[in-house]
Amino acid sequence: MATQFPLTSFEGLRTPFYYYDLDLLRKTLEIIRNEARKQRVVVHYAVKANANPRILSHVQMAGLGADCVSGGEIRAALQTGFSSDKIVFAGVGKADWEINLALDHDIFCFNVESLPELEVINSLAAAKSKVARVALRINPDVQADTHHYIRTGSKENKFGINLSDLENIVESARAMSHINLVGIHFHIGSQITEMNNFAGLAARVNEIQDRLTALHWIPEHVNLGGGLGIDYHHPDEASIPDFADYFATLRRMLKLRPDQTLHVEPGRSVVGQCGSLIARVLYVKQASEKQFAILDAGMTELIRPALYQAYHKIEHISAAPAAPVQKYDVVGPICESSDCFGKEVDLPLVKRGDFIAIRSAGAYGEIMSSNYNCRPNPASYFSDDLH
Repeated sequence: MATQFPLTSFEGLRTPFYYYDLDLLRKTLEIIRNEARKQRVVVHYAVKANANPRILSHVQMAGLGADCVSGGEIRAALQTGFSSDKIVFAGVGKADWEINLALDHDIFCFNVESLPELEVINSLAAAKSKVARVALRINPDVQADTHHYIRTGSKENKFGINLSDLENIVESARAMSHINLVGIHFHIGSQITEMNNFAGLAARVNEIQDRLTALHWIPEHVNLGGGLGIDYHHPDEASIPDFADYFATLRRMLKLRPDQTLHVEPGRSVVGQCGSLIARVLYVKQASEKQFAILDAGMTELIRPALYQAYHKIEHISAAPAAPVQKYDVVGPICESSDCFGKEVDLPLVKRGDFIAIRSAGAYGEIMSSNYNCRPNPASYFSDDLH
């Protein structure tokens, strides 16, 4: 499903900005909803991927829950209409005010990452005469084939409860009068495209469930987190990830007990392909044997290439027909050498004022933008309004 860019409408807009293909988002959500229903999977959208209110509204209308990692995200979800009983709250460092906010709204579940956090939630819940529903986030010590910055399921990561502490924390949680231990939670990383990674996680979860059975505890809910990746190299040819294979792999590999509910928390795979960063060329600079296409967008609008060395396909969307192709280092205006979107990129002949689209930027693009160099936040526009 190829994104079409309405260049005539773009002419009147100040760049850089984010452009969202809502037809693609709606189609993606429809597939998620249908495949999840077939495999009996409960889906919570990871709000950290993109919290644009209009994006959240479409996700909420599709019936998904929300996976939040801050009090601000909980507020954003509630303001967009997500039901509190579909909100899960994760994060290794939950502040007291955030926990209290979640308790006040009686969210579905806290994903708890340590014994000290569990003790604080129990204390704050007691002060409100409430009982907090809790899932233990367990670090499964499973390696994921992804960038080490976004790998979260190894024992050297800060996330989750170590397997060696599992029995002790389960017993501690069961002894707390204001904690209702309802589930277990896992997350091994982001931008995972090989199903064998999820199969490996499922195998480890099966082992952990056997350990929990020995403690005479069968969790009601098993949450495998998110992590499903997208194809950054082929945003049009592979615009929607294979959710059918993803859900079916989890359902097939997991040995769920009777009446257990399977949950997942996709983010990037929901919104990544529907968004593009649109920029214009400020200058074309010849420097020795290099040509630089200098854009009015930079790492302040899309930090992933600078932060993760992430690849995004770069397209010259206003190129003249049959324009000769040349190589460019595509860079931004920020006073940092890392402010570079791509080196030696083949593009049709570029000139000042041309439109450039940086694709697959719907996840961790707009939400991670900053005001470094005192730059304003980018605007966002939607296909329903511009076509």
